[in-house]
Amino acid sequence: MGLIQAAKGAIGGMLADQWLDFFTVPGGLPPTAALFAAVPQGTNAGRGSNTKGSSNIITNGSRIVVPEGYGLLLMQDGAITAFVAEAGAYEWRSDDLQSQSIFSGGGLFDALIRQSWERFKFGGQPGAQQAAFFVSMKELPDNRFGTQSEIYWDDGYLNAQVGALTRGSYTLQIVDPIRFVKSFVPASYLQPGQVFDFTDMDNAAASQLFNEVVSSLAPAFSLYTNDPGKGNRITRIQQDSIGFAQSLSDAVERAYRWQSDRGLVIVKTAIVSIEYDANTRELLKTVQRADALAGARGNSNLQASVAAGMQAAGENAGPGGIMGMGIAAGSMGGLAGLQQPVAPAPAVAPAAAATPAADDPIARLTRAKQMLDAGLITQADYDAVKAKALGL
Repeated sequence: MGLIQAAKGAIGGMLADQWLDFFTVPGGLPPTAALFAAVPQGTNAGRGSNTKGSSNIITNGSRIVVPEGYGLLLMQDGAITAFVAEAGAYEWRSDDLQSQSIFSGGGLFDALIRQSWERFKFGGQPGAQQAAFFVSMKELPDNRFGTQSEIYWDDGYLNAQVGALTRGSYTLQIVDPIRFVKSFVPASYLQPGQVFDFTDMDNAAASQLFNEVVSSLAPAFSLYTNDPGKGNRITRIQQDSIGFAQSLSDAVERAYRWQSDRGLVIVKTAIVSIEYDANTRELLKTVQRADALAGARGNSNLQASVAAGMQAAGENAGPGGIMGMGIAAGSMGGLAGLQQPVAPAPAVAPAAAATPAADDPIARLTRAKQMLDAGLITQADYDAVKAKALGL
């Protein structure tokens, strides 16, 4: 009372010649099609038991071919009577005690599908007439998302609330076809000629998923940027399609239970653009400057900056330029041998130069780093100056 596996993995060629009457996936489907009715292929030619050839309606003796990447659902009066997730050829028999109702395929889908089968399986004896539908079990591409206004989240790396506009796309996979059909697909799509497509904006169920993804973007960004394993960097999201997809999938699962209630998961993402708001852009610039002055990279940058300043002083100060460099080097403790007596500079010059430098956090940090290297201040003093200069 169900399906008999006639030839596992045998999908075309000789099998098609032997079974001139069989049902399979319709041709010309878009790659985003998720659910659709089976269609008869070929003619009966007097060989099979199904002489009516009704669209997607199989009867005792009908043959069905299941291609790779698709699952077969048989339904009667809204109830699922059989399911196949293994590619191959099958024959429907309502009078064979050896027939089965489920071929789960093992691997990724086995546990989920068997669990759902036990929950939703047909309670009575299947009749002699069944409606056949195929469900795509591949990654379904081109599911898009985008925000019309900024989304905001608390960012652990920047230690502030940040905002951005973003758009991109993701791939979707049906990991539990039984739960997907029973719990999510509208009845209007369980008809011959209908195609359930996630990218069809006239599909109200698909539009609901779009809205739920957009609502989950801020929590997804927060999950990603506050995860130490991801390096806490919002600038890495665009380079990590798998990592951000996991954060987005976790966010929609927490809020809307996609996998638990609908048998759906987000597999990969592609972020086309992220446009941060003005405050976030300023924060990123400040942190990048702080990174440039930190650790070994900071010492290298500082030395290059001081060397460039000395060169500029030597070129612009005339005959006294080298003596000016001696004083600068002596204050750092690194070039004390270059110190020489120097005529006092005009009183107005230092004041004019100090005014803009006092407002420049880079200048303040540079001076503080010079004093730290010269042993004039402690590391704690330098950290305090750095925090104040960067507004942290």
